[in-house]
Amino acid sequence: RNLNPVIIFSFSKKDCEKYALDLHREDYTDDVEKDLIAQVYTNAIESLSDDDRTLPQVVALLPLLKRGIGIHHGGLLPILKEIVEILFSEGLIKCLFATETFSIGINMPAKTVVFTNTRKWDGKDFRWVTSGEYIQMSGRAGRRGKDDRGIVIQMVDEKMEPAVCKGILYGDPDPLNSSYKISYNMLLNMMRVEDVDPEYLLRSSFHQFQREKEVPGLLLQAKEMEEKAAQIEIEDAELVSTYYQMDQQLVVTRNKLMAICRQPQYILKFLQRSGRFLDITIDGDSYGWGALVSCNNTNSSGVGGNSGGAAGKLAQAAKKQQTYTLDVLLFCVDRHFDKKKDDDDVQKEDVQNQSMLWRGSHEHCRPVRQEEENGGDSKLISMRLFTISLDCVDRISAVVLYVPKDVHPPEARKNVGIAVKEVQKRFPDGVPLLDPIKDLCVKDPEYQLLLARATELTTRMAHHIESHKDSSSSVLADEDERTKQIQLYQRKEEYLKGAKLIRAEAHSYETIVMKDTMKQMKRVLKKLGHVDAHGVIQTKGRTACEINTADELLVVELMFTGIFADLTSEQCVALLSVLTFDERNKKDENDDPLKGLKGYLTIPYIKLQDVARSVCHAIQACKIELDEDEYVEKFNPGMMEAVFAWSKGAKFVDVQKLTDTFEGSTIRTLRRLEELVRQIANASKAIGNAELQAKMEKGSELLKRDIVFCSSLYL
Repeated sequence: RNLNPVIIFSFSKKDCEKYALDLHREDYTDDVEKDLIAQVYTNAIESLSDDDRTLPQVVALLPLLKRGIGIHHGGLLPILKEIVEILFSEGLIKCLFATETFSIGINMPAKTVVFTNTRKWDGKDFRWVTSGEYIQMSGRAGRRGKDDRGIVIQMVDEKMEPAVCKGILYGDPDPLNSSYKISYNMLLNMMRVEDVDPEYLLRSSFHQFQREKEVPGLLLQAKEMEEKAAQIEIEDAELVSTYYQMDQQLVVTRNKLMAICRQPQYILKFLQRSGRFLDITIDGDSYGWGALVSCNNTNSSGVGGNSGGAAGKLAQAAKKQQTYTLDVLLFCVDRHFDKKKDDDDVQKEDVQNQSMLWRGSHEHCRPVRQEEENGGDSKLISMRLFTISLDCVDRISAVVLYVPKDVHPPEARKNVGIAVKEVQKRFPDGVPLLDPIKDLCVKDPEYQLLLARATELTTRMAHHIESHKDSSSSVLADEDERTKQIQLYQRKEEYLKGAKLIRAEAHSYETIVMKDTMKQMKRVLKKLGHVDAHGVIQTKGRTACEINTADELLVVELMFTGIFADLTSEQCVALLSVLTFDERNKKDENDDPLKGLKGYLTIPYIKLQDVARSVCHAIQACKIELDEDEYVEKFNPGMMEAVFAWSKGAKFVDVQKLTDTFEGSTIRTLRRLEELVRQIANASKAIGNAELQAKMEKGSELLKRDIVFCSSLYL
């Protein structure tokens, strides 16, 4: 179809290579292009040694390139990435499999862009691609002066809500928010300069500017809410306030009662059959009665079970508790109808097509309002399938409706909606509910206590009404008037409470951001001996000023505890690699990270862990939240043996056999490590430790050789 050159974006390094190898039968270049590619490739790798030219990655890439297929990701050797970039820019690569990084920082347009997935791993979870990420990658499609348009192909391999798709394609770009953070190195370098106030830097930061910019808008919003509250007039406010307080206590008590009833051992047996009539509230919004479609157990043995650190332990503990979700059909209105539309034809089309949307969520759909149900806006109402937790169930009825197995067709959902309305018509005094004690068989002692409290509050409220019934001015005598005044009072309280919270937020924005954090960090520096009681930089502090590649507090403690004194240069650089190697461990997380590690590397690593714990305790003592296990476990020994072998003069191909990372990741770790070693050498010189300086300078020389530090093709 003449759509090349094409960039195929995948969010996994392994997938990039797998997809490229799957095209082993394809050939997109002619003989002239093949010769040119081979010539460029051969000239580029001339700077490598004979051993480095036999690396599997170097040998395997050329056959792919000759067929016009390329790979580009962070795991490639830097020189190979540059070769791929040069060949692609010259039009010799017709099909390039790349990760997201290819779309950032380099100008490499193509005619077509293909997305192999719409979800990506962001370090914490798999999530949908944001609009900004989509714009950045899809923006590679279309070459100026060559193509009249760019083509973007999206491969969708899972169900996607229309709202999610619309957000990716037409959503706003990612907001530009400051991620400014203070480091100990930065703080010490500011403290060592006379007449430099660290708070001034915070006050002048973009982060602080963004916060202060929002203050006028917040104050205006608070003022508007206070004005709305002042406009609400309540008769006999004190009397209504007393009744309202008791009513709120009763609501809280009933919520606690329902929370007990919602426990799986009581409610689950009544949710196994579809059609159960349920009253649903999601995030404080009452959607009213709906029909149950299915009850699902969401526990999965493969998610979070083997994660390390505190988060992983919590996930393992949570696995023991079964988690359930409910699919429920509810009446709702799409929130986008609340926005004013300039085009009436588009509005009418949306109303006509909304029945085709069968999925609902609290984010995109709101409850039906009374005036919409009774008035002319009933066309906006649709019945959609919501996935909710057991906590969203307010009441459970004895009524069971017929619900078809497939609720995707509009007609099926419409029939269920008619049945829901019919049930409510037949029971004007209220739908019959399951009795918590007789039907649900609740036997929790706390339930009886809460039930007694609810009964007492109900009696007190009735007595409160009765005692003021004879008063001619009482607003509580008439039930309709009482309900009206309570609602007005509640609305007024919400306005006043909201205004108070907004003003407090505006006040916090006016104060210097991270000021408290900086004070806590100064206390940490004093506790560890980097500065004295008067804030004067000490020897440790001058040392930490030189370290910015890794955790400066830990590096300085390692230097001053004398751990490096008993180690050779090779052992020193191997130990320091745990501070620069940040790849996720591909092995079983439950395995001992020291398994298979030699004794001459294990002992230094255990000493490093002890020092890390002492640093963590000092930080925790200064009221900074830090999980000890996560802090210690982030220092990964997975590259120690490979770095030790490299510093001993081993070939890169043999070093690569000692680690399960990509070649590019190994080189990136070694380069960062060499930078850290140089910084420690400079720090040692600054404090007069000639022995450690010599040891680190030797370590830098051992690391800096061959393919790891070969010159760039762009220079």
